Amino acid sequence: MDIGPGKGTALIETDLYRTFLVISETGSFSRASEVVGRTPSAVSMQIKKLETILGVSLFAREGRSVRLTAEGEALLGYARRILMLNAEAVALFRAPAIEGEVRFGAPSDFGTRFLPNILTRFARTHPGVNVDVHLDGSPQLLHKLKERQLDLILYTVRTDSDLVRGGEIVHTEPLAWAGLEGGVAYSRDPLPLALSVSGCPWRKAARIALDKTEHPYRIAYQSFHNAGQEAALLADLAVAPFPASVIAPPLQRLDERHGLPEIGDYNLILKEGAKAGKATDAFARHVVECFREISNS
Repeated sequence: MDIGPGKGTALIETDLYRTFLVISETGSFSRASEVVGRTPSAVSMQIKKLETILGVSLFAREGRSVRLTAEGEALLGYARRILMLNAEAVALFRAPAIEGEVRFGAPSDFGTRFLPNILTRFARTHPGVNVDVHLDGSPQLLHKLKERQLDLILYTVRTDSDLVRGGEIVHTEPLAWAGLEGGVAYSRDPLPLALSVSGCPWRKAARIALDKTEHPYRIAYQSFHNAGQEAALLADLAVAPFPASVIAPPLQRLDERHGLPEIGDYNLILKEGAKAGKATDAFARHVVECFREISNS
């Protein structure tokens, strides 16, 4: 027999998930009570109810603070997704209907990393808005925004760049050297680099780091797309500066143990055009929220 929602399975109220997340972020029942607007005893009762439903302990006490148990860690992702979907469902029916087009630009290397999730969720809550996506280098995106060819862009800059001003930082991440696991490209003299074309902030950050340490190098390969640089790495012909989060087998992260200096962080900036409309504003808020969830995950 088909068992529908609520038949044979205990359902959990969204308030319990919300309190659970706040405690996990603050590390304290008392601080969480201030955020959710309940007394500490009420917060404790909520967590006890949640633990009773699930049949596990979610928090372990450490002095005046608490930490997540292994079961609590497992619940964390589910709680965030459930609250996110709840908010999307409400927004779909209660948010004012917005129609129009957003000409959105993003760095080409981010096309497969972040855009699918961003576009899918926005389409669910704003079905009347068409998003026209343009993938390009950060300098070109800034030029197109200035010329009003785009309404909204994401672009990458070094954290010490003047281009940080005028936009909203939505993501910060360290750059790291990447090379083939077990490879020897990093040991060659001069160091062979696989870089993007001139104007790429990652290219500039890598060269500055090497110049400061007087580490000899040569630009062995250039490619506009990340995939072209990765091909040189997989052939063990060069090393490259990549966001730390994308370095995965068969590539490995290289550091001072391999004789390479730290590169530093980069920022991902969101910037709207001078005459952004309601559709653009809505998409911009959506992008910010998506990256906030990435930072908290």
